[in-house]
Amino acid sequence: MSLIQSKSIFDNDKFHDECGIFGIYSLSDKNNVALLTYYGLFALQHRGQESSGIAVSNKLGIGCKKGLGCVGDVFNKDALNELSLNNPNIAIGHVRYSTAGSAGVESAQPFVVNSKKGQLASAHNGNLVNANFLRFKYEKLGCKFVSTVDSEVIANIIAYNWNNCETIEEAVVKTAKEIKGAYALVVSTKDKLIGLRDPHGIRPLCIGQLPDGSTILSSESCAFSSTGAKFLRDVNKGELVSIQNKEIKSTIYANEPKHSCIFEYVYFARPDSTIDGINCYLSRIKQGKLLYLEHPLKADMIIGAPESGNYAAMGYAQASGIPYGIGLIKNRYIARTFIKPTQELRERDVFIKLNPLEINVKGKDIVLVDDSIVRGTSSLHFVQALKRAGAKKIFMLSAAPMVKFPCFLGIDTPDTKDLMAANYTIEQMKEKIKCDYLGFLSIKGLYESCLNKNEYCDGCFTGKYPVNKEEKGE
Repeated sequence: MSLIQSKSIFDNDKFHDECGIFGIYSLSDKNNVALLTYYGLFALQHRGQESSGIAVSNKLGIGCKKGLGCVGDVFNKDALNELSLNNPNIAIGHVRYSTAGSAGVESAQPFVVNSKKGQLASAHNGNLVNANFLRFKYEKLGCKFVSTVDSEVIANIIAYNWNNCETIEEAVVKTAKEIKGAYALVVSTKDKLIGLRDPHGIRPLCIGQLPDGSTILSSESCAFSSTGAKFLRDVNKGELVSIQNKEIKSTIYANEPKHSCIFEYVYFARPDSTIDGINCYLSRIKQGKLLYLEHPLKADMIIGAPESGNYAAMGYAQASGIPYGIGLIKNRYIARTFIKPTQELRERDVFIKLNPLEINVKGKDIVLVDDSIVRGTSSLHFVQALKRAGAKKIFMLSAAPMVKFPCFLGIDTPDTKDLMAANYTIEQMKEKIKCDYLGFLSIKGLYESCLNKNEYCDGCFTGKYPVNKEEKGE
């Protein structure tokens, strides 16, 4: 027997956000900032499972612990106790899913770097389009890099700029005007916590507050519940917030049109998060209702593709009056690494991870709703499993438009050649998935589910991006 490292076909057939970031500035000695960051990262674990890290700050300096794996793999009681020595009052944390650079421990965040004015720690969500140019520029200026990730480039540029700026805030703003792409950023020094959102607000970042007035920064508002904080507001596009003592100072450093990632509302964010005033659960329910208006099918049951399609499926059921039910059971306890007895049984992996609920689907016409269709491989397995269980007809619906273009702004996406909708007609896709009907929510419908706000990056559907893909030097 061998132990084989493998991502599930169901994981591979989804877009993946690069990471989640978290930060806390505590006003009370009673708050264990390392532990609160640990809880916050658990809430953001869906945004990245490759590596985890926490950096803590106090008057003595910055300590950091990071490693490969989920939060619970990297941090045990001893590690958290070590981070809590000397009672730090600032912490930042990070969970990573790599889209740029290597996947080793050297790429785990936060990055801690030195400047003439002291240490700083930095954690980043997103992707830079000019990272290679900047790396080359700053290597010539004497910066040393230990990884290939753009997040380390950002940390080193901030440190370099801090040497020549009066304040850390000035250094971060100067850096923001050099880097190009999509990013949300948390930075800590021995006495300050800083949050930054890119000029278009592509990646999310929000502010929360503990009952004692301590301030928290997080990629998503879902992390506030796990730490006992209340949501205050989103960080605005092109805004820097600086937190020290009881003050939250705001600086608008750029004023570009807003283009936040619309895929947050389709799949990335947890359903209990609210981003830029829109609740992700309600937007997904509405996507399902609009799917019914655009594809009014007759069937015996509505089911969701486990588990990200469940909310849109509920919405479709509410709008259609067709009963909502469970048709597919996904095993939540299969790790990414597990024992496969023989190569011949490799195909059985699918059946270990996914099982149809025969008693619910046998002899029925089923509407199967997924949040999106990317490669189409998981869609095929869903349909095969349901038909194997005796379903008569499978009508496959996507709560997102056709994904035709890859993303280079912080999302792990397949190449164009691997995107089903980029290479086949709807009829050809239907044949490949082996379903009896295939339909997608329109761009208009997706925007309607997000309150018709005209402020999103929808490049994966339209090919139009708010940031030029080409790397440019200034």
